[in-house]
Amino acid sequence: MIVSPLAGHAPPAAMLLDVSKLVTAYYALSPDPAVATQRVAFGTSGHRGSAFNSQFNERHILAITEAICRYRSAQGISGPLFLGIDTHALSVPAAATALEVLAAHGVVVMVAEGDEYTPTPVISHAVLCYNRGRVDGLADGIVVTPSHNPPEDGGFKYNTPNGGPADGSVTKWIENEANRLLEGGLAKVKRIPYSRALVASTTVRYDYVTPYVRDLANVIDMDVIRDKGIRIGVDPLGGAGVHYWSRIASDYRLDLTVVSEVVDQTFRFMSVDWDGKIRMDPSSSYAMQRLIEMKDRFDIAAACDTDHDRHGIVAKSVGLMPPNHYLAVCIQHLFSSRPGWGDAAGVGKTVVSSSMIDRVTEKLGRRLIETPVGFKWFVEGLFDGSMGFAGEESAGATFVRRDGSVWSTDKDGLIPALLAAEMTVRAGRDPGELYAALTQEFGAPVYDRVEAKATPEQKKRLAALTAADVKAEELGGEKVTSIITTAPGNGAAIGGVKVTSAAGWFAARPSGTEDIYKIYAESFRGEEGLRRIVAEGQGVVDGALARG
Repeated sequence: MIVSPLAGHAPPAAMLLDVSKLVTAYYALSPDPAVATQRVAFGTSGHRGSAFNSQFNERHILAITEAICRYRSAQGISGPLFLGIDTHALSVPAAATALEVLAAHGVVVMVAEGDEYTPTPVISHAVLCYNRGRVDGLADGIVVTPSHNPPEDGGFKYNTPNGGPADGSVTKWIENEANRLLEGGLAKVKRIPYSRALVASTTVRYDYVTPYVRDLANVIDMDVIRDKGIRIGVDPLGGAGVHYWSRIASDYRLDLTVVSEVVDQTFRFMSVDWDGKIRMDPSSSYAMQRLIEMKDRFDIAAACDTDHDRHGIVAKSVGLMPPNHYLAVCIQHLFSSRPGWGDAAGVGKTVVSSSMIDRVTEKLGRRLIETPVGFKWFVEGLFDGSMGFAGEESAGATFVRRDGSVWSTDKDGLIPALLAAEMTVRAGRDPGELYAALTQEFGAPVYDRVEAKATPEQKKRLAALTAADVKAEELGGEKVTSIITTAPGNGAAIGGVKVTSAAGWFAARPSGTEDIYKIYAESFRGEEGLRRIVAEGQGVVDGALARG
């Protein structure tokens, strides 16, 4: 990984986004559906891209929203649609475009009071609360966000009535229908002017903040946090939860300081990420310099990304915690402090998350459900209670209420942040110290992710590999114990390969947007062991690709 000389520093004026040019491109540029990169494409978290590249433009949103309306009709989804936006520059125009189509179809749309920004988990929570006890007239949702992506990107995600991101079969249907509409020149898209859509009887102003904030006491022990008077610092990173934190502080009388409530669509207040881009990633030490520098002011500090579905935890003892470390600590704390959770509640993790999670889960006597990458794989388990906690290595997680019932089925950055305060009070040690205790018991794994070049054809081959295609007998000086191309937890294809030994593991997956593949690796034998596994892993993959 080549680190940019700008990493960790304030962005120079020359690299800041020209918002007016971006919004102009959103309306003025017309994507060509004959060009693969300009078609509608749903990845693990919806359709994303920049208007400058004709990847996220008005025509995309018209087509996707029309496709969602047709999907709702075909599935008999007749309840309200909860619509939320984050603070990226393309989110407001995209939401306006979507509302024009939704109103034309007569869909009841719940729009935030005061045009407030709405975090991704708040939409999931709202859908689930509305649908509780209902068998028909169910609600669903749309979140307009590219998550922590750079300022020039836009994103558009559909959440089904189970509150979570739509699964692959749903998004493929919507994607195909949207591209057919694009190819047809949008001739069959229903739409009314925005001025009419705003005042339509089906457009309902809704208070998203109060129900979510009031319900937090049912998932986090807010009393113990308040009574101890622990000092909490929060950086919303100019994101959708920017005005939620002050309500949380006042409603629960917490000693919680919001270090900045500035919303600026250039995100000039961020420090530059490792690759020289502005990215609101709360798990990146380069992007999180502002909060890291403040760590000694607080007992615990936290940040969330732009749509508040990811968390970053800054502990006094260690600074910014790697996501895998904090996930392991969360699991240990939650399953030891939630008597209302049933014995059947398991732990969900992705195949590229740390094996420390496996070891903690095994000691707790809980079932481990290991899935492919993407939070959509956790939705049903969270919904039906077979998962008490679900998390992924990229700092996304959620968990059930204190009584074991579903809280959200999408990633929630706010509750892991508040949980850090709860566990610090209860344990008398911060999360960094708690992780150190785990390493004393289970070992201290070292984790990394690297990239290697691959042609489009090689990427296809990597995604289609079977275990028989992979030749590996040893890894990191130990005998290989498993080679998998499907996830143990649900049998779904992982879109690559994972090889494991007693010393550690590596997994390789092709990038969905670049001519590279990614290698995730972990070793319980330190940095030298990790470098060995990465090198051996790349050799194994290159050999498999060369054999075809």
